[in-house]
Amino acid sequence: MDASSLADPGVSELGPEALGQAYVDSLDPGVRARHGRHYTPAGLADQLWTMTRAAVGMTRGKAKPLPSTVRDPACGAGALLLPVLREHLRALACADPGMTLAGLPRLVEGIDRDPAAVWLANVVLGAEMLPLLAATPARRRRPLPAVARVGDGLATGQRTAGAVVMNPPYGRVRLDSEDRARFADVLYGHANLYALFLAVAIDHVSPDGAVGALIPTSFTAGRYFSNLRDTVGRAAPLRELSFVADRSGVFAGVLQETCLAVFSRRRPRRTKVTNVNGRVDSVAQVKSPRGDSPWLLPRRSDDAALAAAAAALPLSLGATGWRISTGPLVWNRRRGDIHARATNKRLPIIWAADLDGPRLRRNPRRDPLRYIEPTSEEDVATLSLAEPAILVQRTTAPEQRRRLVCSELTEEGLDEWGGVVVVENHVNVLRSPAAGEPLVSRETLLSILRSDCMDRVIRCLSGSVAVSAYELENLPLPDEPTLASWAELGEDGLEKAIASAFRLESTGCGN
Repeated sequence: MDASSLADPGVSELGPEALGQAYVDSLDPGVRARHGRHYTPAGLADQLWTMTRAAVGMTRGKAKPLPSTVRDPACGAGALLLPVLREHLRALACADPGMTLAGLPRLVEGIDRDPAAVWLANVVLGAEMLPLLAATPARRRRPLPAVARVGDGLATGQRTAGAVVMNPPYGRVRLDSEDRARFADVLYGHANLYALFLAVAIDHVSPDGAVGALIPTSFTAGRYFSNLRDTVGRAAPLRELSFVADRSGVFAGVLQETCLAVFSRRRPRRTKVTNVNGRVDSVAQVKSPRGDSPWLLPRRSDDAALAAAAAALPLSLGATGWRISTGPLVWNRRRGDIHARATNKRLPIIWAADLDGPRLRRNPRRDPLRYIEPTSEEDVATLSLAEPAILVQRTTAPEQRRRLVCSELTEEGLDEWGGVVVVENHVNVLRSPAAGEPLVSRETLLSILRSDCMDRVIRCLSGSVAVSAYELENLPLPDEPTLASWAELGEDGLEKAIASAFRLESTGCGN
């Protein structure tokens, strides 16, 4: 979009928010996906600023002028800076207009690598300044200040800001050795752009400042964000998190949840959790999460007690002795080795679609891709599962009733499959210890995982529709004597015992 396009009647009649959305919509879908560019809806922009301003001590009430710089390091068309600028200008409505305009570049700062987006941001934000320009005597008028500039929001040496608001780009990025060393404190495995922006924003915010971000909730769980959680929890703990219920136009095509998250350099006593969907609904006040383990955050108010109880339990599933891994077969890398018919050289494949009920069932829709022919003895050793196990789907759809979809591969079932199977990588595999017995038996563990209560726990723990082996390892469980007592209970008794362990005796765990 260039300046001449504003002459189009359909464009010239758009408001500032609609102009920004029109620009994002005009981008090639490949470019938009590759760089993670998404426009922030006005309602979310307003809410993020409301949350951030509260974190820096700008209490509710009439509009107040900005006490220090507010920066958006990935400003795009300026959506997140609009509520910031509007409030500041309202607060100074009676001040000298020329001085107000002259002071804006010191207080409002947008940075983006996209020159077209920066140009549009300055047009959109400049339109908000026009009444002040009109109120300035002609002899004192100067060109409107450009508060957005082309630059790298991840650059070092930025001046300190009082607050940062951002909807940063997201997606995996390959870093050179210098940047991997720079971001070593927040990286584990691959790097995600939004995590880097979050780390840089916290580094460049004042000791009493705050960072407000519209980001995926994946940072709250998963091994790849463990170092980020640990670093952020120490440098700028989570002050408030609001789950975005309606994601229309926000991270389009992304299955995982998104949220408005505010991190405060002034350590909060508690973390406020809400839902935002046109209005803001309170969920809970929880102990501010710390450490590198997944953060337990309730998505619903009736899960608040459950999340608090889960966080206090002494064991995790990984501590009970169970070995948890991801199925080793990445099928689309082995297309040439996968077949519909069995031979004495081929092994049957278990797919996520086969997990239907407490016992494994062969889904006929997967039969055209049912067998794999290993290429070597080493391949056989890597792929083969020749012992009973619990299988858990790694990915579920947002609308599915259950997040934990589990089936048991019994000894009898394994014999029916030929004694050896291969598990595809959209399935997690839970196996007994190589030596000794786990603290909880396979039969009892299957019942625990299939309980309504544990399904609610994983929703508090997982930051997306995926259930990784790492998150399963971190599922909270009670102490060893309690687990031992569960082995003697029937199905109804076990549900009640689980509810009791998670302090839900009065309400139960029904959905």
